Amino acid sequence: MEDYGIHLLALAHVYSVAQLKQSCSKVLRRNLNVNNVVDMLQLARLCDASDLYLDCMRLLSRHFKAVEASEGWKFLQNNDPYLELEILQFIDEAESRKKRRKRHIADNKLYAQLSEAMDCLEHICSEGCTSVGPYDMDPSKHKSPCSKFSTCQGIQLLIKHFGACKDRVNGGCSRCKRMWQLFKLHSSICDRPDECRVPLCRQFKLKARQDRGDALWRLLVRKVTVAKAMSSLSFLKSSSSTAAALK
Repeated sequence: MEDYGIHLLALAHVYSVAQLKQSCSKVLRRNLNVNNVVDMLQLARLCDASDLYLDCMRLLSRHFKAVEASEGWKFLQNNDPYLELEILQFIDEAESRKKRRKRHIADNKLYAQLSEAMDCLEHICSEGCTSVGPYDMDPSKHKSPCSKFSTCQGIQLLIKHFGACKDRVNGGCSRCKRMWQLFKLHSSICDRPDECRVPLCRQFKLKARQDRGDALWRLLVRKVTVAKAMSSLSFLKSSSSTAAALK
């Protein structure tokens, strides 16, 4: 197999010996390198060996600079421009998928952070924390640093700034705009506005009923709601596992 794998693959393809074809493909895939990958790719196309074809394309995508300097690539450029185009398209699509995956991960991280910020805002406005709390609770009683949320201190500073800023009414303060957006986002996902203690929650709810807002905002609300639900589910699973371990 090591010595005649290429020939055996061609024969197995011609005579439709599926098991032999699969075995040959497995050996050839194991021995792929930058110097033989172009030849193996051409063979894979001719013999309709999809696994070998895919592995060749992946290796080409990962080590294209090295393959580009090989004799096989130079031969390919001079004799098979269609396969060259096919390879370049695969590499371009692979890069696009990688960028989409990175963007998807970054977006999910942002939605998770916003979900935590919503929980933190409810915590501050309902329970009170180190320096900010409900009007009927003295925040000075809570001296120890907040251990519930990593964003707690930052949101408290935003709330204090929002309450004292003179530029808030004129819309000239970027920090106040950020606070407005947090209040609005909370209102969009809050399911108990009549009991909610977060400022402006009911007002934003009433305004949202009159004006449905843009599609991007609705998408953001949906994504943050999903992130919030996933976080709650993860917490419940973790709590159940801990309880089971303690038993």
